[in-house]
Amino acid sequence: MTDNDIGLLDTPEMITRREAVLRVAAILGGIALTGGTALITGCRENKVGQPFTADEIAYLDEIADTILPATSTPGAKAAKTGAFMALMVKDTYSPEDDGIFRDGMRKLDDASKDKNGATFMKATPEQRLALLQTLDREEFNLSEKRKAEAKEKSDQFLAEKEQNPPPSTATTVTKVTERPAKGYFRMMKELALLGYFTSEIGMTQAQQYMESPGRYDPCVDYKPGEKALAGHA
Repeated sequence: MTDNDIGLLDTPEMITRREAVLRVAAILGGIALTGGTALITGCRENKVGQPFTADEIAYLDEIADTILPATSTPGAKAAKTGAFMALMVKDTYSPEDDGIFRDGMRKLDDASKDKNGATFMKATPEQRLALLQTLDREEFNLSEKRKAEAKEKSDQFLAEKEQNPPPSTATTVTKVTERPAKGYFRMMKELALLGYFTSEIGMTQAQQYMESPGRYDPCVDYKPGEKALAGHA
């Protein structure tokens, strides 16, 4: 592997997915995942997305497998993570985020042609990894910049409000607190991690899985290097 509340009914299905979403968010530095609540419930009201083609799903499989390649355990492609990514974009992303993601697939291919002289699918594993590592660094730096700018705006707004409270701040507050736009690769990385670690392979082979219900152990010894315990209901 590379190094690189929500008030809902506590049904077993939702608990499992919610824990997975929170874990992936933690891996990505505590950033809220694109899709928000819809990632947990598995749907977005009135969302009618365009299905992905078999070739597009195969493309997503290769992207995910570059992020989470096979090591001592099967990688993302073996876990059919591409199909998961396609389904979640289609069923849970807003039309705006859906567009960013799909356009990002084209941009990634163009970047591969420029850098490697070949499409992503025809590039070597080493070329694919180097490209995604570059995109990951660029989007991380951009994300940090956006967070700093958002904090500066928020601090400025609060200072101005304290000095001269306006009669109505609803519109201003919305602009200050709205979620900054994410780059397409961050979306891909989110879904690759979420899809893999909630798959059967990710849960039972990349992590330690203990069938539930079972014995309650309030404190389990952990040895460095051991696989993390898979979260489940």
